[in-house]
Amino acid sequence: MDAVLEDYRTSPLSDQEKALFAFVDRVNTDSNTLEPEDLRLAVAAGWTEEALYDAITVCALFNFYNRWVDAAGVSDMPHEAYLASGERLGTQGYIPASPPPGSVP
Repeated sequence: MDAVLEDYRTSPLSDQEKALFAFVDRVNTDSNTLEPEDLRLAVAAGWTEEALYDAITVCALFNFYNRWVDAAGVSDMPHEAYLASGERLGTQGYIPASPPPGSVP
């Protein structure tokens, strides 16, 4: 993960994953100048147009949420809360095995 965060281009990701990261990088930094060639390169690497649409959507939503959080002044969680959240997601996934007490099913 550190190598990907440092530079996905030189990381141990597969060529297919690097092609997706390159596409998302363009979406994130230069979406108004995307060309059919950008899509062609990602499709040639093995990504479907549906997968690329999903990548565009996730990228756009993260940009929206990051700007909203920053502008609204939402405070960050402490480091320990991120660790606990990662542990919970790693062992339980996104959907709890049983609803919390008092919740409406």
